[in-house]
Amino acid sequence: MRFNRMLLSATLVVVALVIQVSVLARLHLPGAVPDLVLLTVLALAMVYGHVGGALIGFGAGLLADLAPPADHAAGRYALVLCVIGYFAGLVKPENGQLKSATGPMAVVVAAAVGSTLLYAGVGALVGDTAARHVGLGSLLFTAALYDLLLAPFVVPALMALARRAENNPLAETSGSAKAADVSVGWLSSGTGLRIGRQRGGLRVKAAKARVARAGRIKGVKRL
Repeated sequence: MRFNRMLLSATLVVVALVIQVSVLARLHLPGAVPDLVLLTVLALAMVYGHVGGALIGFGAGLLADLAPPADHAAGRYALVLCVIGYFAGLVKPENGQLKSATGPMAVVVAAAVGSTLLYAGVGALVGDTAARHVGLGSLLFTAALYDLLLAPFVVPALMALARRAENNPLAETSGSAKAADVSVGWLSSGTGLRIGRQRGGLRVKAAKARVARAGRIKGVKRL
């Protein structure tokens, strides 16, 4: 991943995690908690593709695993978001532009359900039966509902921000223009090539003037 992708992704993931832990997790909503980190991974994956989505998902999940008050094994949510980010990146359009909001909303619902199922499945493998006691059906419904209600305010804005950073020609244009200016300045002032050409032109003009003057003088003497 390029540096601007990593910087933007890390910033957005950290901000989403802080908001989720400090605000959304304290709302005490019935069932699941709105997953702002998941929506951030989905938005970035639908811009950067499946490879970038998998990497961002793994990093975001690992941060969520380590952030307090995490009560599960580290790497569990990293695996979930890595898989979700990979599959979400597969729906990235070729031109980077989405024709309608139906596709992203369907991806959000599928990701909310899939992440809940995958998280509960991994938990069952390691002996965590909390989802069974809470009720898996209730978790699936509330996770999909909360994420779907939150997605219109998060996913389009993050996708637009990521596309703007990805397709920003300012850096390349300014860099090439600056390089051109530096090269022109280097050739004109640093190396003295243009000065040499100017001196050569003055010498040629002076020589032509002397020849013309000599011709006029000879013509006068002949007369």
